[in-house]
Amino acid sequence: MPFATRKALPMIQLRFRYLMLLVPGAVLGAVLGCTSIPTQEMSDARQAVQAAREANAGELAPEPMEGAEALLNRAKQALDAGAYEQAREEALAARREAIKARGEALKSAP
Repeated sequence: MPFATRKALPMIQLRFRYLMLLVPGAVLGAVLGCTSIPTQEMSDARQAVQAAREANAGELAPEPMEGAEALLNRAKQALDAGAYEQAREEALAARREAIKARGEALKSAP
């Protein structure tokens, strides 16, 4: 084997080893990135519930308002338990329900 080839072979093997370490790390990073803390979703849900309260949805649209508050509480519990995907789903549902409650309250307002 020529001298240049003998020097190149360990270099190729080294690059292959680094590649084999990077690929699983990249996959793991992608998976963990999908389960990030749903900060924005929680904030949006809280704001929507607060806006529904300010529109007096508790009295004018009690059913969707209670649903929004229950969903927000479940989202908080899931967040505290580290179940970020569940917390995200509950927060998005709470926001939708709060928007519905606010809309009904505004239609019913005198």
